[in-house]
Amino acid sequence: MEFRLLGAVSVGTEAGELHLGPAKRRSLLAALLLRPNRPVPVEQLTATLWEDEPPPRARSVIQGHVSRLRSLLADAGAEVFGVELVTRGAAYLLRMPESLLDAHRFEELVTLAREQRAPGDAVAMYEEALSLWQGPALTGAYPSPPLLAAAHALEELRLASVELLAAAYARQGEHHRAAAVLRAEAEAHPLRESLAAALMRALQRAGRRSEALDWFHRTRRLLADELGVDPGRELADAYAAALRGADDEADAPAAGATPVAEAAPAAGATPAAGAAPAAPVAAAPLPAPLAPTPPRPAATVDLLPRMPRGFHGRAAELTALSRAAAGEAPVCLVTGPAGVGKTALAVHWAHRERAAFPGGLLYADLRGFSDTGDLDHLEVLREFLLALGVGPRRIPESAGGASALYRSLAADRQLLVVLDNARDSAQVRELLPGGARCVTVVTSRYRLRGLIASDAARPVPVDVLEPDDGTALLAAVLGEERVRAEAVAARRLAELCGGLPLALRVAAARLADQPDWSLGAMSAELSDESRRLSLLDVEDTGVRAALRLTVRRLPADVAHHFAHLGRHPGTHVDRFTAAALAGTDPQAAEAALERLAAAHLVTRSAPGRWSLHDLVRLYARGLDAGPDAVPRVLDHHIATALAAIAAAEPGEEACFDLPEDFHRPPAVREFGSREEAMAWYAAERDDLTLAVGAARAAALHGRTWRLVLALWPHIVWRHRDGWAPLLQTALDAARADADVRAEARVRALLGWVLAEEGRTGDALAHLEAATELAARAEDVPGEATALINLSLVQAALGDPEEAAEGCLRAVALARQAADRHTERLALHHLARHRLVLQEWRAALDTATAALAVDLSPQTSAASRVLLLTTAGEALIGLGDEGEGVSRLETAAHEAEASGFDEGAVGALGALLRVSADVGLRARYDTAVMRLRAQP
Repeated sequence: MEFRLLGAVSVGTEAGELHLGPAKRRSLLAALLLRPNRPVPVEQLTATLWEDEPPPRARSVIQGHVSRLRSLLADAGAEVFGVELVTRGAAYLLRMPESLLDAHRFEELVTLAREQRAPGDAVAMYEEALSLWQGPALTGAYPSPPLLAAAHALEELRLASVELLAAAYARQGEHHRAAAVLRAEAEAHPLRESLAAALMRALQRAGRRSEALDWFHRTRRLLADELGVDPGRELADAYAAALRGADDEADAPAAGATPVAEAAPAAGATPAAGAAPAAPVAAAPLPAPLAPTPPRPAATVDLLPRMPRGFHGRAAELTALSRAAAGEAPVCLVTGPAGVGKTALAVHWAHRERAAFPGGLLYADLRGFSDTGDLDHLEVLREFLLALGVGPRRIPESAGGASALYRSLAADRQLLVVLDNARDSAQVRELLPGGARCVTVVTSRYRLRGLIASDAARPVPVDVLEPDDGTALLAAVLGEERVRAEAVAARRLAELCGGLPLALRVAAARLADQPDWSLGAMSAELSDESRRLSLLDVEDTGVRAALRLTVRRLPADVAHHFAHLGRHPGTHVDRFTAAALAGTDPQAAEAALERLAAAHLVTRSAPGRWSLHDLVRLYARGLDAGPDAVPRVLDHHIATALAAIAAAEPGEEACFDLPEDFHRPPAVREFGSREEAMAWYAAERDDLTLAVGAARAAALHGRTWRLVLALWPHIVWRHRDGWAPLLQTALDAARADADVRAEARVRALLGWVLAEEGRTGDALAHLEAATELAARAEDVPGEATALINLSLVQAALGDPEEAAEGCLRAVALARQAADRHTERLALHHLARHRLVLQEWRAALDTATAALAVDLSPQTSAASRVLLLTTAGEALIGLGDEGEGVSRLETAAHEAEASGFDEGAVGALGALLRVSADVGLRARYDTAVMRLRAQP
């Protein structure tokens, strides 16, 4: 069975089309199909069927048409397809799977097409969508103003889709096909300037410049004669491009543009162990015109580290790298031993050639030789996509999807991508941009012959420096005058260092820190063969010897900090972390880090953040730092995460007590806002995960589960980031710690995450256990939280009654614990469950009770917005559409005023289900676009 609006209003069955009868009956069916699965009031149907004053028996006439439609549908076996025409008070509702409606399938295909990155995929979807049209929309229906407006909206959507199809053809280079589809529509709609401009661009690119100019003059005359206006900006720009003979591909909209609207989940306040956000908001039923979105000029992307200081020589390697970077989509492979200067060479060359890459410069340290583990492909792709302008919420969750999006964005850019410290060929392949004008530079200690075979990588081998270049490197750090004064000693020192740049830089740093120490004295120290051989070894032992000499010259307090940095489980430190490791204060730690940076033992990777080279970290890890360094840094992470929770979720009860042997840090970072706290979570996520691993390895079970639970605001925010393994680690630790309360809290959060991943069976088991464990531990707030999360799974499994019952228990428990946040959250979800049950009055009363719960002034406006939205939907369900719309409008305005875009999308989406107001649609689309652009 198929319902059709894109052409004649009709119902198709296996036996043929149903005989619907007169135009009024077709009009009534069209009105119901335009709002499937939603009540359509008799007053609205009356306005649809009669343009002027309706007859006295209008209601009886409508009832007759409804009765006849029911009979027709019943005779055609509509019930088998889930189709039913029912009465709802003074309204009628056509219950049906929306996939049976051609207009819905059309809109769905267009939305999917706009999201495609490959133009061929977009073309196929646009063509399939447009093939659903069998003539002007709503043909055969009575031409009343509501139906004419709906038909016009559908036609606008069709025309916009034709323009996007032409743009997709253009991206494939099929400009003649683009011109053909556009000409037919431009002739039928001669005053539509966007069609005329698109046609002109297509003709120009197809080599038919004179036709493009003729079309402009034809359209200009029509605009002047019919409307008395001049051509607009878009048409004038197309004319200027045609006059120049330009082939400006940048003017063409992307085949995979962003859809105008998408469903967005509403997010509410969340309890300490991670309750779920509110249910998703349904998309609006009627499509808005999908106008082509012009591309935004992107700012220059530059992720390169700073230009390496003291770089000298390497003329042959720089020339070889430039030669390897020529041609189409080259992959340059810089190889050599550890410490030989591969990264310095690649970064120096990238800075020197930056003007050749207007599309941007991307850089990632893949940590292929780091004991902290390889950098995950998805993390690298996420950083690259963020730099290329993709909003965080638009980044695919899978590595394959992110890689495809990355390649599509790089396809038309002139990018340089530097992939540093690659372990093997497989680590690199998914990160190759693939664009014809993109250059990739890979550095590795290995030769990566697999990459040479599969991707024609061009090797650029890097060897140790010749003595002259080694001496010049020393001069770049120490100054020409000092090296010239001891030229023989300088050359001897370069020889003793074996030309290894890392060893030379370490030696030069020691000399720079001791201006009264001669180069000859250091050369003499290095002349000891037992020490020199280890230094000249290109493996880690050589670098270790050089670092040992440098650390020996450090002041005692700086050396103390350096030794403790080796115990850090993460890859970056700030002054707070360094202080916690060393047991000092942030001021002393920062001063030590500055001295270490001057000695090239740490690198300032960002303002206020330092990192250790892989080999330097290995050396530092072998130094004596005492047994308390790891517990101190773990407790530092716990304390900082608790401060972040306080800023991100003010008023929430603490999700755990501190351990008895807790090492309180001398100072903890302060967060001034939720945004600052969430940014810290995002920046420190990798290091916090590594800290969990370190706690587990040290059998510090209490620290392990506390670190994971302290991540809950970030887990809730990025709930589809694959948190289940980390939460399982926390669960194992809580059980090993024999802490029933902790186990309940972890299971509550793990169950919610599994539910969000669609693993409802596993989620149910954890959440049922969480409620029992929380009750046994007499953790009243925790039991309430677990019940709320359990209710979401029960509702997902089709049992909203049981879900509502669980929320009722959660409300009672929250009140018992005087936990106002959890009480309000439980009432909110109870109201949502009652909406699903169509218990409109109960849902309204529950939402009203939740709004009456008094919370602290710091509580965000999100909770109030979501509850007002729920109340509005309940009022509409009760038939009080006026008051319901008023509540929804209030919710929408408050959400917009506070910047709560998810709430605005939810409230405006609910309004659009009862109104086709163009202004509401514009506000909804604006909120959706803001939501996508959020960091």
